Amino acid sequence: MRSVDPEVLLLTRGHPFEREALFATFDALPGVGWTHVEHPAAEALFEPEEAARFDAFVLYDMPGIRFHPDRAPDFPAPDARLKQRLAALVEQGFGFVFLHHAIAGWPAWPEYGELIGGRFLYLPAELRGSARQDSGYRHGVTHTVRVLRDHPVTAGVPAEFSITDELYLYEVFEDTVEPLLASDYTFTRDHFYSAAKVVRERRMYDNTGWEHPPGSNLVGWTRTIGATRVVYLQCGDDPVAYANPHFRTLLGNAIRWAARRS
Repeated sequence: MRSVDPEVLLLTRGHPFEREALFATFDALPGVGWTHVEHPAAEALFEPEEAARFDAFVLYDMPGIRFHPDRAPDFPAPDARLKQRLAALVEQGFGFVFLHHAIAGWPAWPEYGELIGGRFLYLPAELRGSARQDSGYRHGVTHTVRVLRDHPVTAGVPAEFSITDELYLYEVFEDTVEPLLASDYTFTRDHFYSAAKVVRERRMYDNTGWEHPPGSNLVGWTRTIGATRVVYLQCGDDPVAYANPHFRTLLGNAIRWAARRS
């Protein structure tokens, strides 16, 4: 851990990623110190006294999902201690930056999705009192991202930029988020594949018989809950996305904004 400000804790595990490329991206962020920890050890660091060593958490993880080779995944609920620790951090105004697949974390914990501002669903589920279809994914999409508003997170980012990345057809709680970034991609079922077909049937890149309503084109937003600042960036699937200079600018800005506690 380097002696610079802010200091963030990078949380991973639950979804594969290329470690060296991601860590090189964090090393390249100016003025950001970082420490890496994996689940389940990461959960102890939600204790407010432990978290006080850091200014924000960057979550590139996917906890609360147990995948199986021969059947659909299980979604264990977090224990009461973790819920209490997270609630205490939010009460204290701690900062959170959620990246890419982190929006799928803790499916059995509704308040966790509310904190992020959306959900990626591996299986059909009830969400906010309504039945929802499983979410969609599409790898290697070259698309244009448009900045929707001036904000510290978007400072230094052009009004439009191109990136090649994985995109999601997912649930965005547009009534509670402050939109920052939108994609010009077409967010309809014909342009995505079913997540449930992968985890239930081991069928990649398949949307046969899968119906999903058109989805949100938001790929970045913020939330403010009391003094707590939350950022979600859908960008960041692989080394191609990590290397995009505009993604790196957004990531550094998001960390610095989320870390400024009142």
